[in-house]
Amino acid sequence: MNRLGVDTGGTFTDFVWIGARGELRVHKVLSTPDAPERAILQGVRELGLDLEGLQLVHGSTVATNAVLEGKGVRTAYVTNTGFADLLTIGRQQREQLYELQPPRPSPPVPAELCVEVPCRIDSEGREVDALTGDALAALRDTLLRLEPEAVAVNLLFSYLDPVVEARIADVVPDGVFLSLSSHVLPEIREYERGMATWLNAWIGPRVAGYLRRLGHALGAVPVSVMQSSGDTVAATQAAEHAVRMLLSGPAGGLVAAREIGRLCGEDRLLTFDMGGTSTDVALVEASPRLTTEGRIGRYPVAVPMVDMHTIGAGGGSIAWLDSGGMLQVGPQSAGADPGPACYARGGTSPVVTDANLVLGRLQPDAFLGGSMALDKAAAERALAALAGAMGRDMLQAARDIIAVANEHMAQALRAISVKRGVDPRDHRLVSFGGAGGLHVCALADRLDIARAIVPVHGGVLSALGMLAARPGRQLSRSLVMLLQGAVDGDIDDELDRLRQQGVGELVAEGFDATEVAASPGADLRYAGQSYTLNLPWQGVGPTAGAFHAAHEARYGHRLDLPVELVNLRQSVQVPGRGVSLPDWQAGEPGTPHARCVAVGIDDDVPRYRRSDLVQGQRVAGPALIEETVATTWLAPGWHLDVDRVGNLLLARVD
Repeated sequence: MNRLGVDTGGTFTDFVWIGARGELRVHKVLSTPDAPERAILQGVRELGLDLEGLQLVHGSTVATNAVLEGKGVRTAYVTNTGFADLLTIGRQQREQLYELQPPRPSPPVPAELCVEVPCRIDSEGREVDALTGDALAALRDTLLRLEPEAVAVNLLFSYLDPVVEARIADVVPDGVFLSLSSHVLPEIREYERGMATWLNAWIGPRVAGYLRRLGHALGAVPVSVMQSSGDTVAATQAAEHAVRMLLSGPAGGLVAAREIGRLCGEDRLLTFDMGGTSTDVALVEASPRLTTEGRIGRYPVAVPMVDMHTIGAGGGSIAWLDSGGMLQVGPQSAGADPGPACYARGGTSPVVTDANLVLGRLQPDAFLGGSMALDKAAAERALAALAGAMGRDMLQAARDIIAVANEHMAQALRAISVKRGVDPRDHRLVSFGGAGGLHVCALADRLDIARAIVPVHGGVLSALGMLAARPGRQLSRSLVMLLQGAVDGDIDDELDRLRQQGVGELVAEGFDATEVAASPGADLRYAGQSYTLNLPWQGVGPTAGAFHAAHEARYGHRLDLPVELVNLRQSVQVPGRGVSLPDWQAGEPGTPHARCVAVGIDDDVPRYRRSDLVQGQRVAGPALIEETVATTWLAPGWHLDVDRVGNLLLARVD
């Protein structure tokens, strides 16, 4: 089969195609945010791909953008009597702790769409108030009157007994998208469970509509979608898991970074993915970490997702002055349309890409392999207007923009490493994304990291990761009990139920049940604590001992308290096709194809085509390494070596 990995970003849509004989091609087109499938179809046409025999694995921003832009559908929220305000009240945490008069955010669900149902089960799963037929009839009448496009049902303790939610599902009008909390996230914490259920319903029809249009356009082509956990799911099942797609694209980058690290013999990585709109950073030690405490915008998302830190700093981030005259970069972005001023598509605001162009780190004739010329004069005009307001000359303003953007990204890298007790100097910085290579040396210097990697095809690495990902599911269920006195067999039975559920979903995708591998885990805490640590499940005794050690490693101490089990987790996956990168070309070392002027460098800077470099070649900075989908600025004091598959291994000169 021919396989195509596609990552739809805010500015560009990236493609990596691997043919049946191992051939590999990459491509990039401008995104079409109003209808993302248009960019995908454009890329397929420009690559000249035959749809027959093609498989597509897709990372999509549709779910993410719908949440961030508040463009979900009209959704009714159904809950127990007295809990209509649950999602509005939340955890009562202030975003700005010392703001005495914080602005009141709009409620996730308008009051008129919050529907209460008279029923209740208690914390032991016992029925307290029965759901009557009259109550169900009244609920159906209410939903018919409200005419929602989606319904989210979140009842107290539904993870103990899903029967009542299932009865409510039976009276939801036909054609309305439905999410049940007992299906979406069967775990304790009614607020987090309710938020995940509502998000799933709120964006589900948007995701379903997009995937339906894409599927119609591609005909019989099998389509899989990347989930936030780094596993893929068939597009036919993806809509019901919409909330699990919120970090779809970035998860692909981490999967690919893990593979690149394996090829380089490195398993301790700090990843830095800089695109046109945002920058994602993460810690990868053997495999990407997962978290259930992620956030998208102002909403908590308790489903498993790759643990990363995202900031609004990308190549398209707009530079501006705040009310005090201080230079700010981002989070607003010029996006793909109109884009940076240098794109000559009507943009007039200065952005990071404009600054890199004016400083000579991007060349007008080398963007997208020369297929898209950059307008340096337009970039200079945009920067000059800002520089005048700053009282600086244009080149100094460009330097300032790069410095501010770099500091934002360095702080993000510290947040994912130093603030968690991890020394970044023990890790290798892996830079990818279309803009990552322009900033990798500066960020490594700021964190005192001596080694970095710019992966082969780094400008489209997330799309490559789509092809390296494994089909799978991350399943969970709350089972609250003290480990002391717990019986291994009882817990193993619950884990086996989760495994069978995952196997069933993968079999429905066409996989053989014998291929499925399961990895059980558990969320544990000391009795009385709120937060948990996730550990592999090894049985009652060994897991309790591992928890004490993990707690001491994370927090510096252990307690003489009983250990409590909170959630059981089961990761089920089938082997992926993987990605086997071809050997990079050997031969005589490539030479610069041109030289250019870079601000702050006395001599002309050599420009290399990455495709001209050969295995084992060393290049000393300063230099520009240009390729179709990205450019790397090799700063003074750094050199690079080309490895067997074409990765650039950067090292600071002693």
